[in-house]
Amino acid sequence: MSQGTKDPAKDLAVDLAEDLWVFGYGSLMWRPGFPFLERRHAGLHGYHRALCVLSHVHRGTPERPGLVMGLDRGGRCHGVAFRVAAAEAAATVQYLREREQVTSVYLERRLPVRLEGRESVRALAYVVDRRHAQYASGLSFEDVVEHVRQGQGVSGANVDYVRSTHEHLEAMGVTDPLLARIMAALEPDAGAG
Repeated sequence: MSQGTKDPAKDLAVDLAEDLWVFGYGSLMWRPGFPFLERRHAGLHGYHRALCVLSHVHRGTPERPGLVMGLDRGGRCHGVAFRVAAAEAAATVQYLREREQVTSVYLERRLPVRLEGRESVRALAYVVDRRHAQYASGLSFEDVVEHVRQGQGVSGANVDYVRSTHEHLEAMGVTDPLLARIMAALEPDAGAG
């Protein structure tokens, strides 16, 4: 069931008089799709970035699923926090629900993130729902690479998604050894797109 019809102000206790922070850790880092006032490197404790969501729409199909990022329990995640003007907060939440909740695989949360410079804010983030059928934890490295290689959905090739995420993390000075290993395994494919 889509969450697109819910009232953003009620569901997330969005104070329409205050700016909204949004935490991006995958495609939101490099393609937010909403207007923002500020973009800052940020860290989130208690969750890590993982290729743990079978993509049936954006980067794959139910017959040939790709793999996209989810925030999964444990560890730490480096990403980007976007500050959205209060006047745009409700529209931004609505947009994010339509984009991120196509199959309701994520749980919306307001989580404390630490911005570059040590300031903490509460940010909207999408955490993987471990009970959802698309949650794919524990895949072998070979299976991960195969899903990424085969995935093609309405937002494009899964290889491009992983490459862009990897490149944006590197540009931020963040090393993700798993993404680097996946890109090395996909090198012939990665150079073609």
